[in-house]
Amino acid sequence: MTLSFPVQAHIIQQVIQDIKFNNDRLVPVITQDYHTNDILMMAWMNAEAITATLTEGAGIYYSRSRQQLWRKGETSGHLQKLIEFYYDCDKDCILIKVEQTGPACHTNRKHCFYHKVNQTNIEISLEPEL
Repeated sequence: MTLSFPVQAHIIQQVIQDIKFNNDRLVPVITQDYHTNDILMMAWMNAEAITATLTEGAGIYYSRSRQQLWRKGETSGHLQKLIEFYYDCDKDCILIKVEQTGPACHTNRKHCFYHKVNQTNIEISLEPEL
């Protein structure tokens, strides 16, 4: 069953209380394509990003370099519609499943995991979309 938005405030508060944030008050987030199960990217969330994600129904992260919320696709148009939200058994990692519009990676690739390591070299396994 997919989520309806906004998620009720008491549920969001329960999630934030459950999550074990690191010393920087952040938690890693893996973003997966809802339809293909491809892993699209890894990012970070703080409590504010979790609240915004579950309220707005979109992939909203915390940018460590800018030290502010980052709404995926806000400048590129490559938006992420939130479909499902999970956290793991240790409560220290989040998995979100999204419907991705356009490429997920800032390099204009479908996903961020394209450096493929093999026995003799590292290859680029995915070309940018045109």
